[in-house]
Amino acid sequence: MFQQLMDDKDFLAFTLTNINNKVPAQRFELSNKTTVTILDNGIICFEPAQGSTKDIVLSCAIHGNETAPIEICNELISNLLKEKIVTKHRVLFIVGNPDSILTQTRFVEENMNRLFSGAHSSGLGLSNKERIRAKKLEEYVADFYRQNNSSQRIHYDLHTAIKPSKHEKFAIYPYRPGRSFSAEQMMFLAACDVDTILFHHEPTTTFSYYSSEQFNADAFTVELGKVMPFGENDMVKFANTKNMLRLLLTEQQLSLPAFDKDKLNLYKVSRSIYKHVDDFKFTFDKSTVNFTGFEQNHVLATEAGAEIKVIHPYEAIVFPNENVPVGQRTVLCLVPAPNEDIQ
Repeated sequence: MFQQLMDDKDFLAFTLTNINNKVPAQRFELSNKTTVTILDNGIICFEPAQGSTKDIVLSCAIHGNETAPIEICNELISNLLKEKIVTKHRVLFIVGNPDSILTQTRFVEENMNRLFSGAHSSGLGLSNKERIRAKKLEEYVADFYRQNNSSQRIHYDLHTAIKPSKHEKFAIYPYRPGRSFSAEQMMFLAACDVDTILFHHEPTTTFSYYSSEQFNADAFTVELGKVMPFGENDMVKFANTKNMLRLLLTEQQLSLPAFDKDKLNLYKVSRSIYKHVDDFKFTFDKSTVNFTGFEQNHVLATEAGAEIKVIHPYEAIVFPNENVPVGQRTVLCLVPAPNEDIQ
């Protein structure tokens, strides 16, 4: 089973080939003394011979049609296996939802990025593959972080957005009450061309929130542009992202500029709007891009005969989707956030 991976060094191909097979745990050592452990289909860990000061999780394909992050992670894994680069830190790569990669869809039965922090076992319980997989991913991340006493835990959950965005690359900083936001992390993201940060306002069931809340990780949901099919991503647009992720793995310490809020677009989530009945409908056109702004009292949506209006002097929107099931979020509303607790 593992010969294909040893020959091709293509972890994505190995993952998709074995999508219906049970992949047993396998551990081996590269000639540079890096220990490689395949934990499951789509889950691979690299551990340097020397001690690690960072424990890094890089996840992709939580939504299977978000192909650019999958290609970026697969290239990093391939270069590690070929020994073109050598990691100085423990790193766990996760290909989240291989089934939805094959179907070229966001998910097969249920949005996996609404199933973390135990949500996989609530309501319908472990009733589909996405719920079962989300529970396993939590366990792999928990084991990974608990196996080491590193000084820093990091999790970048890499995505692309359904819609185009006024700010092409952006990141969601999960809700973290009582903890300041990391200036160093935001400057790292800026160096990745991720120049826009959204500070979330409440607990969620996303993968990045799980790592942040459970393990105090510096965790982000990172949106690297718009959803595109395999082979249609302009990888030139990801050159800085790829380079900074490579440096994150291969350098003991990164040299980053001092925090400069003028290099970033900072927003905080003012509210989440949820769907309560099936007739929920936005007033703006479906072509409206992420971060489009509206003035106070503008009607954003209608539902059950009522109007949902902008409540602040100015609110921008991100992730609008009126076709979600009843009970799920339809959009995040944002306001400028120049004065957050950043250290």
